[in-house]
Amino acid sequence: MKVLIDADSCPVLKIATNLALQNGLHIVVVSDTSHSFNFDNSNITYVLVDKGFDNSDFALLSRANPNDIVITQDYGLASMCLAKCCKVINQNGLIYTNKNIDELLLRRHISKKLKTYGKNKKRTSFDDENFLKNFKKLMEDLQ
Repeated sequence: MKVLIDADSCPVLKIATNLALQNGLHIVVVSDTSHSFNFDNSNITYVLVDKGFDNSDFALLSRANPNDIVITQDYGLASMCLAKCCKVINQNGLIYTNKNIDELLLRRHISKKLKTYGKNKKRTSFDDENFLKNFKKLMEDLQ
């Protein structure tokens, strides 16, 4: 089991890597060239891909195996990872499941059609706490 992180715009990268390392898990961080990270740990593999539509998503997906934990806020990537029997969580601690992914994808589709994008709310400490609690639960469930 490993943790794969869609690092393009991931506000919990540090929290996730610290907790995964504490639990002895290997981490794969994937981003495109618009982001740059330096990791000085042999348990972290950093995959850098060219900019392009979904390049980092497909790079992550190709490395995902059943029971891996994937951290992403992308519903499409989450859906594909669920199909590979991965455990998937977003940056706010929402655990994606086969029961909720269809509704989330539908909401995203409707929002795009209606163009109802407003200002993004700012992250709060509650978001980090909820992510941490649910990420720990996913790791415990798989061990």
